[in-house]
Amino acid sequence: MKILLLGEYSNVHWTLAQGLRTLGHEVTVLSNGDFWKDYPRDISLVRHTSKLGGVVYMARLASILPRLRGYDIVQLINPMFLELKAERISPVYRWLRRHNKKIILCGFGMDYYWVSTCCHNSPFLYSDFNIGSTLRTNADALYERKDWLGTAKERLNKMIAQDCDHIVTGLYEYQRCYQPVFGSKSTFIPFPVKCDKPPRPDRPQGDKLKVFIGINRTRSEYKGTDIMLAAARDVEARHPSLMSLTTAESVPFAQYCKMMDSADAILDQLYSYTPAMNALEAMSRGLICIGGGEEENYDILGEKTLRPIVNVRPDYQSVYDALEHLALNPLDIGRLQRESVAYVSKHHDHIKVARRYERLYDDLLSQ
Repeated sequence: MKILLLGEYSNVHWTLAQGLRTLGHEVTVLSNGDFWKDYPRDISLVRHTSKLGGVVYMARLASILPRLRGYDIVQLINPMFLELKAERISPVYRWLRRHNKKIILCGFGMDYYWVSTCCHNSPFLYSDFNIGSTLRTNADALYERKDWLGTAKERLNKMIAQDCDHIVTGLYEYQRCYQPVFGSKSTFIPFPVKCDKPPRPDRPQGDKLKVFIGINRTRSEYKGTDIMLAAARDVEARHPSLMSLTTAESVPFAQYCKMMDSADAILDQLYSYTPAMNALEAMSRGLICIGGGEEENYDILGEKTLRPIVNVRPDYQSVYDALEHLALNPLDIGRLQRESVAYVSKHHDHIKVARRYERLYDDLLSQ
């Protein structure tokens, strides 16, 4: 098959492309590298912030478009798959629709269905937008609600979702948003992760628990990093001989991975039910994820045995207690690290995931 993966979130499309190429398919990834994360891609399309950035971007897009036809599958990372206003993306989508066989929309992150579901009759006890029946009022949540509800972005998302051939979701939460609306047109496929890392050496006896957290200052409150960071610093201050904390702020992916490799555990996504790409990448390296690991996450995967994620609820005390427990019970660390690697290998190995996409693509092309 000839496949175009358009856009990038947290290395999902590049990792999937590697799996699909291993299976013998011709794959092109076009993206902006997910901004400062600078993930690999075959065709780079980046909008710079200079005065003429928009003009240069449009000219570059116009020069690329003729190469984006004749594909069996075009997969869009999000309805906002280009750095353009929704109104300008719509004609590009229609062009792609006319000149390629099948279009797939991904439900992998921020979009209308995610925002709307969380804000209206949310099925989640907590999320980026709600705690119980109360809507969160932090600046990011308010901004995203204003940006996606009753706007051109909402109209674009609805148009593409209704018009495309299929919708793929990557987490339990996103499937819970799309499946009630689109039924069998929506399929959950786990995120792909490369599981070829060398075995992790055994931890020296008596070693500190080394905890790692990535910080994006512009999204800290929204993602719960502020709470997780405060709890981790307090545990470190109370047990300096048992735990140490390392932080990374907005660093490129390659550097981020190097920093992770020296850690035992990662703090990630306080308001999530599930580990996303950042946590899964860490788990594949033998880190313990302290974050989202609700039973719904294991249920959608059909996982009955492995429970490697240290699940926390979205509050300071839950994070503090989880970290302190790990620091005071070092014998648990090795077991959870081994289970983390086994979990990712079982459910997220990029070749296994690519085969699931391959079956979906084959089914669509046979219709």
